[in-house]
Amino acid sequence: MKGEKEFDPRDFMLKTIDVMHQSIQEPRTDKVSPKVGALLIKPDGSIDTAFRGELREGDHAEFTLLERKNRNISLTDSILFATLEPCAPGARKHPKLSCAERIVNARIKKVWIGIEDPDPTVDRKGIQFLLDHGIEVELFDADLQEVIRQANKQFIIEAEERAKREKEKPHEIVLSNKEQGESKAHLDDFSEELILKFIDRAQLSIEYPSKDFLHIFNQLGLLEYKEGQYIPTGLGLLLFGKRPQLVYHNAMIRATYKSADREEEVHNIEGPLITQSIEIMSWYEDKIGKRISRVHAEREVIYDYPMEAIRESIINAVVHRDYDIEGAPIYFEINDNAIIIKSPGKPVEPLKLEQVQQFIAPSLSRNPKIMYVFDQMKLVEQRGLGFQTLKELPIKYNIPLPFVTYEEPYMVFTFPRKLESIRNVLNSDVIDELSGEELKGYDYIRTIKTTTRKEYQEHLDLEEKTAERHLKHMTELGLVDRKGGGRSTYYEIKML
Repeated sequence: MKGEKEFDPRDFMLKTIDVMHQSIQEPRTDKVSPKVGALLIKPDGSIDTAFRGELREGDHAEFTLLERKNRNISLTDSILFATLEPCAPGARKHPKLSCAERIVNARIKKVWIGIEDPDPTVDRKGIQFLLDHGIEVELFDADLQEVIRQANKQFIIEAEERAKREKEKPHEIVLSNKEQGESKAHLDDFSEELILKFIDRAQLSIEYPSKDFLHIFNQLGLLEYKEGQYIPTGLGLLLFGKRPQLVYHNAMIRATYKSADREEEVHNIEGPLITQSIEIMSWYEDKIGKRISRVHAEREVIYDYPMEAIRESIINAVVHRDYDIEGAPIYFEINDNAIIIKSPGKPVEPLKLEQVQQFIAPSLSRNPKIMYVFDQMKLVEQRGLGFQTLKELPIKYNIPLPFVTYEEPYMVFTFPRKLESIRNVLNSDVIDELSGEELKGYDYIRTIKTTTRKEYQEHLDLEEKTAERHLKHMTELGLVDRKGGGRSTYYEIKML
């Protein structure tokens, strides 16, 4: 493709968002239509755009771009940008094709997607369809995702509500085996107390049990109608089952507390996912060190490691783990040097490990239906805030960034409890060669990813020659890369 060497995807993301803002609202009062922009880079390097409703009321942006504007042009190996996940097969009435199918038929080679479909019953299925057909998928940068969400705030709210009310949708694309009915379970396995709490928090005007309850839980993918009766799906059992571990033995958290001056303690946390999240935080509060502060008018409990970071991370582990991996519980460990969370499953496509390690991964849920229930129960924060919380740890609390690794089959988040703990956490001869001041400088570069000598010098309040010596030593040890030259020289962190 012409001009590919100068290709900067962010420029095209911004242009696509500009196009999105031109979307035309359908003249109806019952619901808000989404604002969607699409941008196509054709094989000859030329660019075309479309927005929802541009040529005809209600037409999807991708349909307008591919079928109305470029129907008679070969689009093989084109690149497409779209602010909203393309609708998946089954989303449109027969014989209409979904936008995901049109993209595949056009032989587009790569698609950049802004945000997921906000309807939890179809969330990620358009993305999965593209991946299943060999199309490379990337996501917009996290900060631009937030721009798209804000522009579509009311649409997202309504889409999440419609998921409770609309007729049953087809489920051709399966994101997890746990979406299917669980033959070993029945309705009596549900916790009535938990379901009533969900009905109340989600503001569902239904009784339990009732036909309306069965319909809505079926619509949400938590029940399946099979052989004349409703049975829990795997997801329904995990979320609301009294004891889902009778069927899914390792859908649990193994919590361990290790300290040099105390005997090791092990605690297994079972039950439905919702109560697991509450119980593990209670266990954490009990085990982690704390003190009482009376600096302000009201007394305040200060924990040795901030609650908000661990809460975000452990709940994310529960919500986003891969429940199809057998024999792999979540591991949660507190020791004198670090807090460690191990969650089964690689980053879900199209997210990359490097994005997670740098805390710049866009928002994408492995388990949209679990995420939806946790959101309704007020157990998760707004999408995209988790990594932001972790990135702020050095600034807000003066503690190191966590380290992220993948150790089959686990994503491992390791939170050093203080600066010197990095040596014990990494157990690296290279790190041991750093002086205390250099270790502080190394963690600073980890936080900002790149730095110049001047920025490094000013942040650590060093002499120029000392700063140069630090950076040279870290470069020789392979901890940072020296890039550019002359006045344009800068230093970039290397992932260990």
